[in-house]
Amino acid sequence: MKTSILFLLSVLFVISVNAQSPTLYNASLEAVTVYRTSAELNHSIKVNLPAGSSDIIIGNIANAVDQNSIQLSAPVNVTILSTTFVKDYLKSENKSAAYIKVEDSLNTARKELNTIQNKKSVDENLLILLDKNQTVGGVNSGLSVAELIKMADYYKAKQLELRNSIYGYQVLEAKQQTKINKLQQQLNELSADKSGTRGQLLLQIITKEATTAVFNLSYLSPSASWIPFYDLRAENTSTPLKIVYKANVVQYTGIDWKKVKLSLSTGSPSQSGTAPLLSAWFLRFGSPNSYRTQSMQNTVQTMESRAPMKTAAMDVVSDPDRNLATPNNNALNTSFDLDIPYDILSNSKAHSVTLNTYNQPVNYKYYSVPKLENDAFLLAEITNYEKLNLLPGDANIIFENTYVGKSVVNPNATTDTLNLSMGRDKKIVIKREKVAEQSGTKLLGSTKKQTFTYEIRLRNGKNEAVNLLLKDQYPVSTDKAIEVELISADGAIINTETGVLTWKLTLKPGITEKVRISYSVKYPKNQRIENL
Repeated sequence: MKTSILFLLSVLFVISVNAQSPTLYNASLEAVTVYRTSAELNHSIKVNLPAGSSDIIIGNIANAVDQNSIQLSAPVNVTILSTTFVKDYLKSENKSAAYIKVEDSLNTARKELNTIQNKKSVDENLLILLDKNQTVGGVNSGLSVAELIKMADYYKAKQLELRNSIYGYQVLEAKQQTKINKLQQQLNELSADKSGTRGQLLLQIITKEATTAVFNLSYLSPSASWIPFYDLRAENTSTPLKIVYKANVVQYTGIDWKKVKLSLSTGSPSQSGTAPLLSAWFLRFGSPNSYRTQSMQNTVQTMESRAPMKTAAMDVVSDPDRNLATPNNNALNTSFDLDIPYDILSNSKAHSVTLNTYNQPVNYKYYSVPKLENDAFLLAEITNYEKLNLLPGDANIIFENTYVGKSVVNPNATTDTLNLSMGRDKKIVIKREKVAEQSGTKLLGSTKKQTFTYEIRLRNGKNEAVNLLLKDQYPVSTDKAIEVELISADGAIINTETGVLTWKLTLKPGITEKVRISYSVKYPKNQRIENL
């Protein structure tokens, strides 16, 4: 009997041990590499393992994981039998000190609102009771006229008091509700984790003996990204262009990145590494291809002649005070290793990171097409820009210590130079007008001849001479019945195939210069040219 009891107790003990929940160990985030549309997170986990088989949970990992990318390394004396990724919907909320402060204020405001609403409700009930009881007196009550008047005055005063009190509470209620709404909005902004969940790994492990082990875990998560943007600063056209290379990092992995070693990579870990193969190219009838018109930047990059240029410096110089990332180049991509640890919260907000600052030698020139825009655009032309590791992105333009607008950096050019638009310079005034006395229409038998003359006036309001590339155009005929004659181009370089006229001008300060173009178009008078 005693032996049976001992055997039963031993069985119950084994069952109770096996029924225990897996032990939870939170992973420590050590380093993150952010790609353009994903991130690689690297964790370390210290665990205490008993001899034999055991189940453990690794918590505090990202809420979305590419399970094919999970890599978990362990000591040689530990065998990992299986790994399963799940989401932790029961995690405790991580509240910052600022969040707790606003949350307390919100709770207090809600209590004050409840007090106001209760006081208003009491007065409203008293008013209802007063309305019901004001018929207690009457002709058969035995009250004298004086007593009835006294009672009427009482009801009147009491009703007025209650109604004023209720109105006052309504005003306080509205103000308090506004306060609550603002506190709630602020609380939403301070929420440290808007993703709602974190991830967990369920592990089945076997060891020959009890041990303390350190696991290293890495995986890809789609819940992070970064985009480049720039500040383009120029004091004047005689100084180098300062390019401040920045990145906006966004993450919503469910875990805050605290003091992590951060790297930004231009690569894409999910991009296929298989080389493409050509297949047969079979032609068939169909609709013709449509062609896009070139942008101004492409037009500038391929223009046949260039204005005289200034060279501000000889070599690329990094600003050591702002060089906060170390670029590492390989044959396929570039990564920027941030030199200081970073904190980036899981709140889907852009976190600005400065990667580098370059004092870049550039050739400045002005460019204007007054037929389309009556402004002069400052362009910065960069050679050998490949070494800057630039990516396409938006840019803020600061010229002569003044913010002048936004531009775009597009380094994916096929030319050996990169043109950056530095915005409009309002100190260069340009106006294009039709000269009426030298324009008109004549009928010559069965034909009509139209003459057009335009004058472009340019004034340099700056304190220094500037080089300006000015462009205009005259029409080009694609029909033998339409005859176009360029009468005057005022010294422009003429492209007869495209009709583009180019002037390379040096505008002296305070001087107004003029340029004229004149052309004629002759065609049958019974026809009409829509786009003339």
